[in-house]
Amino acid sequence: EVQLVESGGGLVQAGGSLRLSCAASGFTFDDYAIGWFRQAPGKEREAVSCVSSSDGSTYYADSVKGRFTISRDNAKNTVYLQMNSLKPEDTAVYYCNAVRGFNLYWGQGTQVTVSS
Repeated sequence: EVQLVESGGGLVQAGGSLRLSCAASGFTFDDYAIGWFRQAPGKEREAVSCVSSSDGSTYYADSVKGRFTISRDNAKNTVYLQMNSLKPEDTAVYYCNAVRGFNLYWGQGTQVTVSS
């Protein structure tokens, strides 16, 4: 059974930090690009960051560049999203996904709330 399980969300004050984890099982993790997305109330889901399966190259949305860092540990089948200098506008449910070709899997999400 394919599973992506996010953890690490919570309530933090503006300027604080959180580290999200996305633990994967049920598929060949090394072969998949992993992404983090977020969805705030009343808004569309948006891409935050992703890391490739091949050379570890990364992408960041302009809104998080310089504040968030994505990393993957293939030995643990886990991807992390280190979030620093958090802002109230970062408040959202954060989801990870795994994609390879036509295969796409999503986790259930973890809530991040940043208070001002």
